[in-house]
Amino acid sequence: MVRNGEAQQRDPLKKHWQNYVKTWFNQPARKQRRRIGELVKRTAGPLRPIVQCQTLKYNMKSRAGRGFTLEELKAGDSTPEELATATQVQGGYMPITRGEKLSVEVVKVTDEMKSFASYCKLRLERMNKKHLGARQKRAAEEEKEEKK
Repeated sequence: MVRNGEAQQRDPLKKHWQNYVKTWFNQPARKQRRRIGELVKRTAGPLRPIVQCQTLKYNMKSRAGRGFTLEELKAGDSTPEELATATQVQGGYMPITRGEKLSVEVVKVTDEMKSFASYCKLRLERMNKKHLGARQKRAAEEEKEEKK
C-alpha cells in the first residue's frame, strides 16, 4: 500500500513483546538460596559417606555422598550394650581429606625395557584369551581319540 508517495513500512515490534522477555530480577535471591543450601549440606544433616566423583573430569576428587545403603547400615549396627554406652558426637563432622600421596619410585630404563613390544604382547594375550575355549575343546577331542 502506498501512502503519500512512500511505501508503508512494516512495524517490526510485536504487540505482546512483554510475554517474550525473560528477566533475571531473582538472581541475587537465587544465589543466596544456593549458598545457604550448600552450607546446610556441608555442616548439618545425616552422616554421609565419602564417594568418588563419576565423570572422567572429576574422578580424582572425593565428595560427600548422599547416604549409606541398607547393607552398609546393617553391617555397622552395634550390639545393645554398645548402644547403651554410646555418646552423641558434638560439633562438625570430620572433613573430607585427600589420602596420602603415593611416592613414585624412579627406575633407570634398561635396554630390555626399551625392546619390549607391549602392544604386540597385549594383542597376543587377547588372541590367546579369545581362542582358549576352542583350543580346550580340540584338546579334549584329541584325548577322546587317543583313548579309543
